[in-house]
Amino acid sequence: MSNQIHPTALVSAQAQLGENNIVGPFVNIEDDVTIGNNNKFLQGVVLHSGSRIGNDNTIHEYSVIAGLPQDIGFDGRPTQVVIGDGNVLREYVTISRSTKDDAPTRLGNNLYLMNQVHLGHDCVLADRVIIAPGTGLGGHVHVGERAFISGGVMVHQFVQIGTVAMIGGNSKIVKDVLPYMITDGVPAEPHGPNVVGLRRAGFTSEDLRDLKQAYKIIRRMSLSKEEVLSQLRSLATDTANHLAEFIENSRR
Repeated sequence: MSNQIHPTALVSAQAQLGENNIVGPFVNIEDDVTIGNNNKFLQGVVLHSGSRIGNDNTIHEYSVIAGLPQDIGFDGRPTQVVIGDGNVLREYVTISRSTKDDAPTRLGNNLYLMNQVHLGHDCVLADRVIIAPGTGLGGHVHVGERAFISGGVMVHQFVQIGTVAMIGGNSKIVKDVLPYMITDGVPAEPHGPNVVGLRRAGFTSEDLRDLKQAYKIIRRMSLSKEEVLSQLRSLATDTANHLAEFIENSRR
């Protein structure tokens, strides 16, 4: 099936489009853009050179993909934003392309980014991440699968956000965010397992009980980092081992 392109859209002859894409009014698609199949680009969307879009995505009004990195040291090299399949980007989402040509800013599959979300250069988001309105991620932020970031959150560059984590609204995130936990506040701190998110992700009551035990170990102020890691691993569960690995590798 051919693509439906509104007469006011500007689509470069050098852009590569698959099939059955809908390109709305005043959309601008630049030269070095590759698009898969069955995507919808609503009014005023801008796909700058370096955009790589998969299949079955919907990008809403006035979103801008692959804008220049907001990095004063960027040298202008041709870099990319790579977006997977089945994602929804609501109004005024902005995503900066990477600063390195061998590692694009990357979004996985089935994400939902609400209006006025900004992703800085070199961010990497895993599958099924949800980000609420007015949230900004600095450069080089990595977000794990099924994480939920509430509205108005500001995330410092190079932060790692763990799988199935939840961040409360208007939080200030300057340190890595533990997997499976709710993190909230200014500055933000962990507040126990993300029970609702974990249940939605298919975790069992036994898993939740184990994570509550793991959280008590993590929050025990008298323990050294090495003792925390040892006690987490002694629980011998997949979730506790993942927490231990995350904490061991954390640099923020």
